[in-house]
Amino acid sequence: MSPFDDDAPGPDFDSPSDPPPLSMEERAGVLDDLAELEVFRTLLEPTGIKGIVVDCPDCDEEHHVDWALMQANLRQLLEEGQTGRHEPPFDPDPDDYVSWDYASGYADGVAAVAEREEPGSGRSGRHARDD
Repeated sequence: MSPFDDDAPGPDFDSPSDPPPLSMEERAGVLDDLAELEVFRTLLEPTGIKGIVVDCPDCDEEHHVDWALMQANLRQLLEEGQTGRHEPPFDPDPDDYVSWDYASGYADGVAAVAEREEPGSGRSGRHARDD
């Protein structure tokens, strides 16, 4: 069929194809991701890290997404069930971005150190021999 035939099906611009709403589990996962992202940003932004690097399965490339844009993407996913396309940063320095796994591991490490140094935990980070 030719797209110029009167009987040819064409795009239906009158009925937008909205994605199905997120399931409760998917919503919970996105909310968890938002909370984690805030922790990552709080810990890593002061060190010069500008955001997250994401492997894109569509184009087989890495995308460098700054903190604010990643947060906006996750909120849009919650509200609309999908994220839109966004302009990538111009000529990003890959050293300024970390993977989600790296950020998660970094946050876990900071939490573990804080737990060891917490007063009353019986572990001040010092050994008995150091007294």
